[in-house]
Amino acid sequence: MGRNGRWRGGARVGGVLALVVAVFAAAVVVTLALRRDDGDGGGGDAAAEGARRFLDAWAADDLAAAAGLTDDPEAARSLLESVRENTRPERMEFALTGEPEPSEAAAEGDAEALVVPFTATFTLPGLGAWSYESTAPMRPGDGDGADWLVAWESALVHPELAEGQTLVLTTEEAERAPILAADGSPLAGPSAVWDIAVRPADLTEPAAAWAALEALDVGIDTDALADRVAAAEPEQAVAVVTLRDEVFQQHADALRAVPGLESVEGTRQLAHSARAVVGALDPETGAGVSGLQQRYDEQLSGAGSAAVVVADRASGAAVETLHAWEGGADGSPVETTIDPATQAAAEAALEDAGRAGAIVAIRPSTGHVLAAADWPLDGFDRSLRGQLAPGSTFKVVTAAALLEGGATPDDVLGCPRTVTVDGQSFENQDEFELGPDTTLREAFAASCNTALIDHRDRFAPDTLSRTAEAFGIGGEWSVGAATFDGSVPVAESDNELAASLIGQARVQTSPLVMASVAATVAQGAFHQPVLVPAAVDEPHQASAELAPETFQALRSMMRETVTAGSAAALAGVPGEPHGKTGTAEFADEDGELSTNAWIIGFLGERDLAFAVVLEDGGSGGSDAGPVAADFLSAL
Repeated sequence: MGRNGRWRGGARVGGVLALVVAVFAAAVVVTLALRRDDGDGGGGDAAAEGARRFLDAWAADDLAAAAGLTDDPEAARSLLESVRENTRPERMEFALTGEPEPSEAAAEGDAEALVVPFTATFTLPGLGAWSYESTAPMRPGDGDGADWLVAWESALVHPELAEGQTLVLTTEEAERAPILAADGSPLAGPSAVWDIAVRPADLTEPAAAWAALEALDVGIDTDALADRVAAAEPEQAVAVVTLRDEVFQQHADALRAVPGLESVEGTRQLAHSARAVVGALDPETGAGVSGLQQRYDEQLSGAGSAAVVVADRASGAAVETLHAWEGGADGSPVETTIDPATQAAAEAALEDAGRAGAIVAIRPSTGHVLAAADWPLDGFDRSLRGQLAPGSTFKVVTAAALLEGGATPDDVLGCPRTVTVDGQSFENQDEFELGPDTTLREAFAASCNTALIDHRDRFAPDTLSRTAEAFGIGGEWSVGAATFDGSVPVAESDNELAASLIGQARVQTSPLVMASVAATVAQGAFHQPVLVPAAVDEPHQASAELAPETFQALRSMMRETVTAGSAAALAGVPGEPHGKTGTAEFADEDGELSTNAWIIGFLGERDLAFAVVLEDGGSGGSDAGPVAADFLSAL
């Protein structure tokens, strides 16, 4: 009995001990729960809030504030800054994706440790969004009521990151393709350039330096440059200008002779020919910013490759690729119809003239643009996009309208010195007159304005607009480049009709359009000009046609304009040139009248039509004519 009692007594003691242990364990759990409860509804809520504050600061790129919300601010800021510098994100976004959970540290005895799951999204330059899942380890801050802190570790930034590693965005640029001439030679490609700079510490003769730079004639503001040099550190090189190799070589001795002027050779993608049409690249990004370089930038630049990798911070060596973007395809060339020899002859003729202007050459049988030359070489591409009154070169269209209306080249029109329309006096250049027996052929060859204006009653307000359609003018052309395709509005008054007959008033064309007018006469049909054939699916079709007899008459009158008229400057050019001159008046910025000098034409023995315009002064016959002769004679 006693043994039974002892056994029973032992059972009672064991039960009491078990109860005590259970109560103690419950007390521990309650204590831990109380320690996690910071008054906001639970430790999990506080941990999530701490993680959210950290991620918000990181997203705002306030890395100092983000690091201050961790238990190791110095290490946190260092890695966050490294990731920012090496990935260059345009935007960072973070979103909590679940409830806080016990971390591995909790399993190892740190019962207070929690992890907060989140999604990170980096928007990377040129690549778009890249997202991944991670967790933020959290622990309560020191002291009563302290906010929860991020228990800093590299794996927070990305789960694959170990200590001493960082994230790096690696890129490999594709090779930019060239813009090609018709024979496959490059119109643009890598070229030698020279970067000119001033080193203040060595600048002992400032006046000589400014004089040498001004002699480059590239628009350097030496007063502003002097201020920049004065504000710079003595050993800081102050960038001035980048010169093409041919320009630098002309001034190399003078630049090198001045202490403090530095010249460093480099390479840059530049247009070799048709520079205004080909366009330019941004020197910083390499992207096309004008002309064909801009229009076909995606095709030319290709697709580079990129990847986000884990890299060793000390050596920079890639350890693991986390995400790669497919690419690596080089750009593909843009093939044009430019004929190098024709383009070179056009540019040489404009350079000799030394005036703002353009020359366009077209193959009449196909409409292919053989040359689109502009001066200045790096200026506005007026050859394709200029909007200019064509002056008397437009008389080709006016004469076509008369011929379509039943006139013949030998019809007598007369050519008085002046004609008055509603009080407005119209006259010929230099107020010449040819007399009452002047025929259409003679008036055309001499470029008599009054002969046409005096017969304006043969034209309805829309006659010129409808006739211009046979030359494609006013349609929407698909050339493969940006162009101005001409405009011939319906005349709204008798005065406007009179001015329109001689290519003034609101009549506007480009050199490309007027070269096409000459090409249409030569071919006997309109073929829309084309510069980049692969980009032209549906060339514009003329909505009207002219009779074969009209074209035949126009050819004979344009030939006579060369042999016995205002285009006599072409008389000595081989190839049976045909032409029409023009002198178009316009008001400059100060309201003063000036002129643009035009000549258009074609070679009867060659498949080539052309237009030449020189801006701001002169006449078609005496100024544009000789330039056209130089161009054609060089072919």
